[in-house]
Amino acid sequence: MREKRSPIFPRRLRGWRFILLNVALGLGHMVVLFNAGSYIALMPHAAGDLGGVLPSFGTWAQTDFMIALALAFPIARWLSGRFGDYRLFVVSFVAYALASCLCARSETLRLFLPARILLGFAGGITLPIGQALLLKEYPARLRSVGLAVWALFSLMPFTIGFPVGGWIADELGWRFLFFLNVPIALAVAGITGALLYGRGFERRHFRFDFVGFSLLCVILGGLQTILNQGNDFDWFDSPFLRGMLILVLVALPCFVIWELGERHPALEIRLFAHRNFAIGVTCLTLGFLTIQGLLSLFIAQLQLLLGYSSWLAGLEFLTMVLLAAPVTAIMHEIVNGLDARPFACVNLLGFAFTLHWIGLFDKPASFDQIIWPMLLLGFFLGSFFTPLTLLTLHGLSSRRLARAAEEAGLLRIAAGAFGITLAGVVLFRRTPFHQLLLADRLGGRQFVSFDELGRFSAQLEQAGISPDALVDKLLATIKQHAAILGLNDAFLLASHLFIGLAGLVWLAAPTHRPPTRVEQLQERGAEELMEEP
Repeated sequence: MREKRSPIFPRRLRGWRFILLNVALGLGHMVVLFNAGSYIALMPHAAGDLGGVLPSFGTWAQTDFMIALALAFPIARWLSGRFGDYRLFVVSFVAYALASCLCARSETLRLFLPARILLGFAGGITLPIGQALLLKEYPARLRSVGLAVWALFSLMPFTIGFPVGGWIADELGWRFLFFLNVPIALAVAGITGALLYGRGFERRHFRFDFVGFSLLCVILGGLQTILNQGNDFDWFDSPFLRGMLILVLVALPCFVIWELGERHPALEIRLFAHRNFAIGVTCLTLGFLTIQGLLSLFIAQLQLLLGYSSWLAGLEFLTMVLLAAPVTAIMHEIVNGLDARPFACVNLLGFAFTLHWIGLFDKPASFDQIIWPMLLLGFFLGSFFTPLTLLTLHGLSSRRLARAAEEAGLLRIAAGAFGITLAGVVLFRRTPFHQLLLADRLGGRQFVSFDELGRFSAQLEQAGISPDALVDKLLATIKQHAAILGLNDAFLLASHLFIGLAGLVWLAAPTHRPPTRVEQLQERGAEELMEEP
């Protein structure tokens, strides 16, 4: 039977054109996600080079990037309805190349930060649009194959992002991460535009909720600014941060009231009336907040505290893929048609156990064995999204699945940005506590008067080391161990949070009913969208 043609969708691509489009869309997807993770590995290098700012300032470029990535989701839906998917995709990647060039050429944080925000916004628009473009080229009977291909493209950047980002920082310089983006982004835009040139689209007319979107930007941007600058500017002793808090507190109720009365809201708050959606999104956002925050904090502290190179610190995370990749590939088939709650509960308890295990690593030498808990962490990371996604989407009509997935993805990505700064807050608060405790155990400033330390000091003096140098060395050791104990507190606190989430999932309705073939494909598409970055 010949395929029907229309001005909107003349025909699907065939042969080498079909393969080339898959490669171009997949490469573009990987580039965006790669920049979401690899920057974390090279962040200490970037912070030192951007006017010598503190590493905590360097995290601003990552957290604001993720907020921009999240905020792009609702506006991408509206823009694609007005201008068409492939046109928006091409323009977004041209903007992505421009933003990458600005990031690479920036000499100060003041210039780098807005360029990084533009990079996140342009990249965020491409994530849902790229998936839609790919699936349109697959016939209905092969749609599940297209989803599997897209899942592979989504997984790859997280398997190589940390070590490759570290290698780029050590061998080429951190700016090359952004220089390499430019030709790739332009190639993706050019190939996609050439292959899909002339495609029509079904124009969707609906009024964009600019008021709600603006209020959402104020809320997310304001909260992230408070978290970013709190440690460095003494929180609400800063007039600027007090003003930002007041702005957020005023915008939040205004946002809720406005969205409840809006026909096409930027954020569909009514979805939270569904019990499973509310519980699933809570577990997804809090879980991802914790995971993203701890992984980002950990890779930075391996470099700052223990002297790991960026490449070596990234390799510690590469072991996660050994179990994460195969578990991710088969998890959907395992959970399909079964109650997702037991799987989600076991997964969350597994996270609690693994994070508690890492929280017991209290000596610098013990981190040589970090490969084993990281391997186990990869297993639970691979089985994290699927059961919670099925739990979240259960009971929603097919018409609302895509919107629910978009909203859950937005909240999860924003939560990941919050998690990066919140993990830093825990470390910042707990390190001085442990430092004082360790110094008190050694006698504070008088620790050199202890008999054992006095004899040790005498031996070092005979070896040509002055007492002042000894004091400095011991103080540095105390600071290092205090920071490690503060890092442990962040992991131990997270383990308790996951225990609470494991209990929360049982308040959701069970998901026993096996979905139909059409519903399964819709759920898989929504699941891929929720797991994007």
